Amino acid sequence: MKVSSKFTIAVHTLLCIYIFKDQYKVTSDFIASSVGVNPVIIRRTLQSLKAAGYIKVTAGTGGAELIVSPDDITLYDIYKASGSRDENLFSFSDKLNPACRVGRNIHSLLDKHLDNARIAFEESLRQVRFSAVTKELEGSSL
Repeated sequence: MKVSSKFTIAVHTLLCIYIFKDQYKVTSDFIASSVGVNPVIIRRTLQSLKAAGYIKVTAGTGGAELIVSPDDITLYDIYKASGSRDENLFSFSDKLNPACRVGRNIHSLLDKHLDNARIAFEESLRQVRFSAVTKELEGSSL
């Protein structure tokens, strides 16, 4: 099982926009070189963040800029904007065997526990402001 990388790519994108705003035009190509993905993925991420009202993107090579205070965004907000909230955090096999006692019951056994874990995960993301992450990065000696 692999959790979608949309969320971490969105956080990485916002960090690049914030950290490099005064040094570079922060374009999809620039961000993609930091994330290590195709610029098309970054353009999709930028579209999601723009639709959420967090950034402004200037067409062409104008770059992206943050249009809200980092204090006004939580990691949960970014998680939701990235589309990760719309996906299942946990997944099951597509080919569960209904004739098997375990296969037939696995959802009823785990769904409530996995939902509780998802709720706890999302609540922990609500507690972290994007500004805290930017401060951690700015204070990092790496």
